[in-house]
Amino acid sequence: MTDFKQYHTQVVADTQTLLTQSLKHYPDLPCDLLPAMEYALLGQGKRMRPLLICLVGQVLEIPKEKLTPLMVAIECIHAYSLVHDDLPDMDNDDLRRGMPTCHIQYSPGTAILVGDALQSLAFEHLAQHPQLSADEKVSLIHILAKAAGYHGMCGGQAIDLHFTDQDIDLETLTQLHRLKTGALLVACVDMVMALVPTLPIEHRTLFKTFSRSLGLAFQVQDDILDITSDSDTLGKPSGSDQDLNKSTFPALLGLQASQEYLSTLYSQALQSSDQLPYNTAPLNEFAAFLVKRNH
Repeated sequence: MTDFKQYHTQVVADTQTLLTQSLKHYPDLPCDLLPAMEYALLGQGKRMRPLLICLVGQVLEIPKEKLTPLMVAIECIHAYSLVHDDLPDMDNDDLRRGMPTCHIQYSPGTAILVGDALQSLAFEHLAQHPQLSADEKVSLIHILAKAAGYHGMCGGQAIDLHFTDQDIDLETLTQLHRLKTGALLVACVDMVMALVPTLPIEHRTLFKTFSRSLGLAFQVQDDILDITSDSDTLGKPSGSDQDLNKSTFPALLGLQASQEYLSTLYSQALQSSDQLPYNTAPLNEFAAFLVKRNH
């Protein structure tokens, strides 16, 4: 693989092209739904999830054309989650990546429909993609639906809403973030593994430990950055979690203990990847990038 930064830049560019193409078949409607979908989906993000899909696919030597529908689907779900997260009844954010959030740029009603439409697009894209077999489509749709719904992201969001302004224990906070944030990162790895039905169970277990550790580490770092980074770096107001009395690791454990927990999760991820009988150096670089990012 080329330099990690260059590889990431290429994945971002490739993902942008794929996402743009995924909206091309939609005809214009006499409303602003399609422009709002484009606004939410094509905004400049880090594309961490497509990057993870590409890296695991590279480790397992899966052709890129089989990975592209996974990249599109995961970003559609992720973008939908951000649009709904930002809504007044959720996190009530006005900025996302330094730009007005979807409900500010358009309206709360349009933003709700944007999220609904992007979620549908994810499964539509997987279901119709010519590079996937019927069995692969069923497996991928099942993995992604579970990660996005009650057993994953939506379940985590519900716990988050329930415990806003309330005390929460470490076990529940960990469950919250494993579902709300971690589930989609785990799904990235699970979907790629679904394309390799002969993958040994012990390898699947190590990949799962890697993704679960990183999925939680991602959120711990997010919580830390919310109080240690400035608004310009984050692209949204810093300290917003604290202002909303959200359930976060620094709020429960303190900053230093949260940083130590992040280091433990990072070590667990590296230990798992190092036990895999593949060249996992790119996965380790991804892990380092994820836990050491500043936004």
